[in-house]
Amino acid sequence: MSEAAAEEAAVSFHDLEPTTESFREAVLRGLAKPRKEIPCKFFYDERGSKLFEEICGLEEYYLTRAEIGILEGNRGEIAEFIGPRARLIEFGSGSTRKVRILLDTMDAPAVYLPIDISKAHLLEAAASVARDYPDVEVMAMCADYTQDLSLPQRVNGFEGRKVGFFPGSTIGNFSPAQASAFLRGAASLLGPSGAFLIGVDLKKDRQTLHAAYNDARGVTAAFNLNLLGRVNRELDADFDLGSFRHHADYNEGQGRVEMHLVSRRAQTARVSGRPFHFAEGEAIHTENSYKYEVREFVDLAGEAGFTALRSWTDAARLFSVHYLQAG
Repeated sequence: MSEAAAEEAAVSFHDLEPTTESFREAVLRGLAKPRKEIPCKFFYDERGSKLFEEICGLEEYYLTRAEIGILEGNRGEIAEFIGPRARLIEFGSGSTRKVRILLDTMDAPAVYLPIDISKAHLLEAAASVARDYPDVEVMAMCADYTQDLSLPQRVNGFEGRKVGFFPGSTIGNFSPAQASAFLRGAASLLGPSGAFLIGVDLKKDRQTLHAAYNDARGVTAAFNLNLLGRVNRELDADFDLGSFRHHADYNEGQGRVEMHLVSRRAQTARVSGRPFHFAEGEAIHTENSYKYEVREFVDLAGEAGFTALRSWTDAARLFSVHYLQAG
């Protein structure tokens, strides 16, 4: 979707211009490391975002169903915590299904502001909300929410509480130290009366986790491989996607699922004219997904300056949602 189309849907757009150059630098730096890596935040170009939405509907991928069940089953209590005329700030813009559960229940929400690095997907999500919620002022900010941010000045013209929304257990993509730093930044962004509603995946048996990240249809594999496809499309690279395979496994000692792209043979790929050599079996690390016990995450949030006022789980204790108060 274009910026003009977003304007027609009454979306004010704020572009902090997270650049292709930063993508290039991250890829070149990551592939030059002894243990090659590409940051997972670059999964979400237009194709990657669509593949991830498909993942969320898979039978094996329990996370989305469990989180939606928690939000729907506790929507009234969540809305009471949030209060009237709130400014809802979503870190990342997904299918909007989860944020609509909140907007449908909240007391006269004033603002919806999604922040995302993928401009096309961001504008599409924001425009769909603007069309369906004409009484809510919809803004969209194209930015890397892992970096220091300032909200558009217009957001400060409303009196309701600033409430961050970070669903999908995306917090699990950060190491505990990175998660703590992110939460501290969010607390600063939301202000002393702000709050944070966040979804966090829970520790569980290896079999359930393995199935969730290695689905039978191979959608997660396609999502992972699309990262190399994006490098090819945007950075003048020549990766042979058929020469890499998806690999994901649960590291119980670290409490995380680790995802890689593994070279099927000895090969060389070029990125922006720079060669990178791969031995057979050599991997590019693309994602960690940390899992927590409820108490572990509450303690982590507390160290970052939040107080957990309420934590909800589904009946099977697969997933959790936390309402955190800043200050």
